[in-house]
Amino acid sequence: MKIEEVKSTTKTSRVSAHTHIKGLGLDDAGFATPIGAGLVGQEKAREACGVAVDLIKSRKMAGRALLLAGAPGSGKTALALGIAQELGPKVPFCPMVGSEVFSSEVKKTEILMENFRRAIGLRIREEKEVYEGEVIELTVEETENPLGGYGRTISHVVLGLKTSKGTKTLRLDPSIHDALTKENVSVGDVIYIEANSGAVKRVGRSDAFASEFDLEAEEYVPLPKGDVHKKKEVVQDVTLHDLDIANAQPPGGKDVVSMLSSLGKPKKTEITDKLRTEINKVVNRYIDQGVAELVPGVLFIDEVHMLDIECFTYLNKSLESTLSPIVIFATNRGVCQIRGTDVMAPHGIPVDLLDRMLIVRTMPYSRDEMKQIISIRASVEGIELDETALEMMGEIGSRASLRYAVQMLTPARILGETSGRTKIHKDDVLEVDNLFFDGKASAKLLATSEGYMK
Repeated sequence: MKIEEVKSTTKTSRVSAHTHIKGLGLDDAGFATPIGAGLVGQEKAREACGVAVDLIKSRKMAGRALLLAGAPGSGKTALALGIAQELGPKVPFCPMVGSEVFSSEVKKTEILMENFRRAIGLRIREEKEVYEGEVIELTVEETENPLGGYGRTISHVVLGLKTSKGTKTLRLDPSIHDALTKENVSVGDVIYIEANSGAVKRVGRSDAFASEFDLEAEEYVPLPKGDVHKKKEVVQDVTLHDLDIANAQPPGGKDVVSMLSSLGKPKKTEITDKLRTEINKVVNRYIDQGVAELVPGVLFIDEVHMLDIECFTYLNKSLESTLSPIVIFATNRGVCQIRGTDVMAPHGIPVDLLDRMLIVRTMPYSRDEMKQIISIRASVEGIELDETALEMMGEIGSRASLRYAVQMLTPARILGETSGRTKIHKDDVLEVDNLFFDGKASAKLLATSEGYMK
């Protein structure tokens, strides 16, 4: 099995509407503060999520799932992102939406499995023999081309490396010259070379050159400590999906016909169960040897009622697997039909799967809580509100929805700037409210006109 540095395929968190969420806002005893880490209210739900975070950290939540259920705009996605922030950046967090599984290229179960493996991390610890230091000499020795002609070939590279403890001159293979050229290594750079593979990594420019120019685009690093030749522990964080991708060989040969035929094929291909089984065997062996450590992450499935009976059956099996992340579901539906069947069930989820879940209820926000959230959003987006505008937005939020009130911020700022004001005034909010309809008002208008706009 190959383990190499791969470009991570982990999805980035959907943070546009929840940039202000920094955690769950709990005190040391695990109780929710009224306003904390960007979250407002929802004390019971936040405390329940805090308990779930402790369960995840103590690895006692394998094979279980968490369901966040509540009305639209009551902070379900915000809570899931709060859990991700509490767990820290090293724990994989993979968000997806229920409707993502419906693809014309790949099976539904394949997309679910792909996301499951994106949410399981593997921390690999390797002890490597490296040469590390600041480049003080870089000389390329050339010789006559043995094949004749006027060309010259590189016979070896002389490289001088300096650390705080001393200097060393190395005579290196010509193949390392290509790696040095690729990394744009020059005298004064701090680099390290792996003794086994000959891989070269440029860390940055030595900070001895830091004041050389007025305008600098370089990253300056201190002179390495210790000897030039040392043993270094390298920790690499990958997900199981990264390993799947790295080991999935492209179909066909290397001839032109195979390349052209592969261009016509769709980009998304399924990874076979056989390959995943082999990777699991190697991963388990590494874990038994103590070389690697498994980091079960979080898979967040929003709009879970969009999944159908096949997906739910597959989730039943996957949750009980030894390599399973913690799954957080979110839904805003009550009793509704399970997709693919005629059965009515709570949240559109089969009862046998519902039994495996810890359910957290999110309650609608009060008017004061809405005002606090709008105020936090305004400060994150760099928008100034006066007190009358904030009061008006809180009133509109309780009448319509919190999402509609938050979406009014930027249009109100544009109107305020047009009028020559830096702060949003009550008149700007009223004008935006007159220009746009919220969902409830639009539905009422459609109901009175029997479905037709007059």
